[in-house]
Amino acid sequence: MSPAPRADSPAGPPRRVERDLVFSEPPGFRPLTLDLHLPVGEHPPVVLFIHGGGWFRGSRRMFCPGRSDAETFGRLAREGWAVAAIDYRLSGEATFPAPLADVEAAITWVVGDGAETFGLDASRLALWGESAGGHLAALAAAAPGTPARAVVDWYGPSDLAAIPKHAPQPGTPATPSREEMLIGGFLAEHPELTRAASPVHAVHAGVPPVLLAHGTADSMVPPQQSVLLRDALETAGAHVELQLVPGADHMWRGLDDFETVLAPALRFLDEHVRSAGDALTPPAPAVTDAPDTTRSASVSTRPSL
Repeated sequence: MSPAPRADSPAGPPRRVERDLVFSEPPGFRPLTLDLHLPVGEHPPVVLFIHGGGWFRGSRRMFCPGRSDAETFGRLAREGWAVAAIDYRLSGEATFPAPLADVEAAITWVVGDGAETFGLDASRLALWGESAGGHLAALAAAAPGTPARAVVDWYGPSDLAAIPKHAPQPGTPATPSREEMLIGGFLAEHPELTRAASPVHAVHAGVPPVLLAHGTADSMVPPQQSVLLRDALETAGAHVELQLVPGADHMWRGLDDFETVLAPALRFLDEHVRSAGDALTPPAPAVTDAPDTTRSASVSTRPSL
């Protein structure tokens, strides 16, 4: 008989998964749920993962094309991280700031029920989002009193007003942009809400360390969006790193080796969350829900785009 695979090996059982855990029940909306991927061992650090999809589609089980949650979240679990992959209200259900309130409700769940029921180490919490999820992670990290210790923001929008709107194809009617669907109207008609929904205008010196990663060939969210956020964070005095990945499109399409982006993210979290855990002060009280008003594969310095 062959020996049983190690729990931390790619072939072994890296985690157990608690699915469909309700973390919020916004009045008048569907209950919001998360999947909790738990590693072997007690009191693991936590990644709160926020999916992409342009704010109008997607789910907690959606990741980069061709990569399952078992592969990606399983890798994190084998590295000793718990992963809380969350759903949030999409723009067809509720407009901004509803999805941000949902992310903040999930953070509250992690530091409350998640820590109490599942033994999560809420003093070592990181936010990780891709695309629309990266945008929401950046905003949540800027909230006063956030318990998050670091943020990984993959190709997230940062300044909604600076994103070019694509012209419709000849003979087809104009449709609202993803940003307009998020806001609930034309951006020019809602300047204050557009600004509030743009991370470049929310940053301050107290934002936890941020890793931005963006493909230089991103056809959905221009890489300049990450450059703008990097510049804003540097100006504010926050710690930020930017990884520009040559030739990679949105959701890392065209990227030959996923480790090019995954390994730096894991190193960043190890440095700023897991390894720093013993030296950290106790986390601030969890944020409350916002009002629901329905550098290339290596880090670069000052890229020119």
